[in-house]
Amino acid sequence: MSGPSALPAEPGQCSPPATVRDAVIQLLRSLKMTTIFGNPGSTELALFVNFPDDFSYQLGLQEAVVVGMADGYAQATRRAAFVNLHSAAGVGNAMGAIFTAYKNATPLVITAGQQARAILPYDPFLSSADATLLPMPYVKYSVEPARAEDVPQAIARAYYMAMQEPCGPVMVSIPADDWNRPCEGMAGVRTVSTTSLPQPDVLAQVVELLDSAERPAFVVGTGVDRSDAWDETVQLAEQHNARVWIAPMSARCGFPGDHPLFAGYLAAEREKIVGALGGHDAILVIGAPAFTYHVEGAGPHLPPGADLAQITDDPSIAAWAPVGTAMVCGIKAGVAALLQASTPPQRPSPPRRDKAPRAQPDQPMPVAYLLQTLDEVRDPGTVIVEESPSARPVMHRYMPIYRKETFYTMASGGLGFGLAAAVGVALGKPGQRIIGLVGDGSSMYSIQALWNAVQLQLPITFIIINNQRYAALQEFAHTFGFKPGDTLQGSELPGLDFVTLASGYGCPAVRVEDPAQLAPTLKQALQSEGPILVEVRVA
Repeated sequence: MSGPSALPAEPGQCSPPATVRDAVIQLLRSLKMTTIFGNPGSTELALFVNFPDDFSYQLGLQEAVVVGMADGYAQATRRAAFVNLHSAAGVGNAMGAIFTAYKNATPLVITAGQQARAILPYDPFLSSADATLLPMPYVKYSVEPARAEDVPQAIARAYYMAMQEPCGPVMVSIPADDWNRPCEGMAGVRTVSTTSLPQPDVLAQVVELLDSAERPAFVVGTGVDRSDAWDETVQLAEQHNARVWIAPMSARCGFPGDHPLFAGYLAAEREKIVGALGGHDAILVIGAPAFTYHVEGAGPHLPPGADLAQITDDPSIAAWAPVGTAMVCGIKAGVAALLQASTPPQRPSPPRRDKAPRAQPDQPMPVAYLLQTLDEVRDPGTVIVEESPSARPVMHRYMPIYRKETFYTMASGGLGFGLAAAVGVALGKPGQRIIGLVGDGSSMYSIQALWNAVQLQLPITFIIINNQRYAALQEFAHTFGFKPGDTLQGSELPGLDFVTLASGYGCPAVRVEDPAQLAPTLKQALQSEGPILVEVRVA
């Protein structure tokens, strides 16, 4: 380890005392958190004195990019990522991305600089007033240690809380002069259980519900893939011959899109959910809220005659669910317990999902044709990092997700995740081809992430779906009384040239408008050794 504590003692002299910096570096090394995502300011510089050779620092050109990269990296590696931000300004810039990480249940240990303790009473430049309150309520834990020597313990506690189900971001505010203060270090990394088992009596109720049902249906969410319960969920669905839907606003896919039992994706509207699940008498929600709504609705939350049970690792979700039985436990543990305990009767196979009609190569190019072509030319194991809200319903029909850990998006509704998270996922899954499928409006929130992809020469194919507008807003406007042809302010995006923008960051880029050129362009782009951007102009 670099730093004063690593120097040998001179004969007749005592070893110099370890510092907070030394103790934190050793802790991070023990926790295998040797990749630091950050954008530093003056209050963070002391952390990087004698920066160790076995650590890497991933600089983001804006704090939202920093947190977005860390989000993707943490999800790809299934480990908490370490983030270093600059005081109040950096945390403020990052708040949208922190909100997304919170909704994604991504474990992040976020540290933020603070001015030196000696001058905090004088409201100094770059201080963070009420630093612990700034990121609330979108972190699980927020603290500014009372003493410098408490910093390592605070970071350790933050790590364990970030990794405790349900996972999520945490924050530690660290005054600038703490890093050089003497510190004895920590006794060592502890083993902390992060998964809970289902209660036997609640498990028995859910087993009874499923085994006695005639037409069960499953709704699976982000928690299935996040907790590595994909295989067990497929087995459970096959055991019960249950149709399987993807929950509204899922940040990951929890079931193969080409499976005979796959039914599709639920919309975030009460009436549409009830309509889609009609005819089922037992509904099991796994790793998702029951249910996430986007607009005000009316009527029942379930179809007539249906009973609901859910498996969730979040007690707060269980608390606000309006109906049903909730089994609060680790998602993987809960599904495995159901698999073992269930003895369902033989049931007829449910009807299969209708295939989408073939999209045609019209001009201007339909989004459906783009996604249909991408599905045909890509390897099924390619990892998709998506942030194109208006194209998402079309993607649900024309580009299935076939394998676990191959789809990531944001559950928050806030933009800026896609480009940055694609970089983080690529770092966390070295050697795998990553496709960053991002809308034109979304991409502008974190366009700086292209620089990171170029500097690291990551195998990412960025596909920008350019419809020159915030299409999701225009398509949603009818909900608020807009009529066809009405002007919606602030939703047009003319004049964006992504080929030129990419070249400014050193990223090769090409534009496609002719449907005849789409397939060969995508095939070539998916073979690139480093990053490449394909701007596709669509209707």
